[in-house]
Amino acid sequence: MRAARLIRMVLLLQTRREMTAAQLAEELEVSERTVSRDMLALSEAGVPVYADRGRAGGYRLIGGYRTRLTGMGRSEAEALFLSGVPSALRDLGLDDAASAAKLKVSAALDPALRDVHASTAQRFHLDAPGWWQAPETPPLLPALADAVWSDRGVAVRYKGKKSEVERELEPYGLVLKAGRWYLAARVPADADRRGRDPWRVYRVDRFTEVTVHDEHFERDADFDLAAFWTEQAAAFARAILREQVTLRLTGPGARRLRYVTDRTAAEEALARGTVDDQGRTTVTLPVESEEVAYEQLLALGPECEVLAPGSLRSRCAQAARAMGALYLVE
Repeated sequence: MRAARLIRMVLLLQTRREMTAAQLAEELEVSERTVSRDMLALSEAGVPVYADRGRAGGYRLIGGYRTRLTGMGRSEAEALFLSGVPSALRDLGLDDAASAAKLKVSAALDPALRDVHASTAQRFHLDAPGWWQAPETPPLLPALADAVWSDRGVAVRYKGKKSEVERELEPYGLVLKAGRWYLAARVPADADRRGRDPWRVYRVDRFTEVTVHDEHFERDADFDLAAFWTEQAAAFARAILREQVTLRLTGPGARRLRYVTDRTAAEEALARGTVDDQGRTTVTLPVESEEVAYEQLLALGPECEVLAPGSLRSRCAQAARAMGALYLVE
């Protein structure tokens, strides 16, 4: 809706001070002509927007203009109060700041919406850690968070696969995944002369020492943390699936396969699978290892027959005989 777009436009200018028509058009997913018309509408409504002419010109607000949140609807306010993960804010030491921010937002809202915070908290709670594991806050997380916020480099000691290593890093962002914190960082060019990809991901709980430098590094303005993490997570999932097994699945087995193994790998295998005249699907499934596959596929019971490799088929057959002996009726 146009009204929502106009509010967004004012908030963008309020946040970024000055933006070109092209930047606004890209952000709002409209044409530059629409941006021009919207700016005229804002000006006619009394919003002090100023246009700098010329090739390098853009739009900006003048006179320190600030908008209040009186145009926020109930669904928008509910989404805002739902956007934080309590455990993550606590781990980062931001729970007090988050509480203060919520109070300020509540005070700025229309009186009819001031129950939104309590109403939302009574209905939704975001619990980041996975089941069957105690949530732990890595002791060095606050120091890394401070470095991330301030764009300062760090010297670290990190427990690698074989030994502890020392690194100089430019910390770009922190990600909370299934209750575990990860650091997205770049290795400075002068710290790694092997020509490898400078972008890395580290588990925060494996840092044994973090020293935050006084010097600031120049942050790459094009870095997108969400996109980087999505790409890294996909690459990690592909990298650990190094072996393959061949399975024959019943209908129920095919439906359940994605719940006991890697979901993406299972769905891709099923899409490529062949179905016989008995309705059974034969698939080739990437797995982490034969040991992991054995533990996962046993959960499918008689709905899954392992065809290859022979060693895995023999292990599953042995498990089936042992289970049958337990339930054998005398």
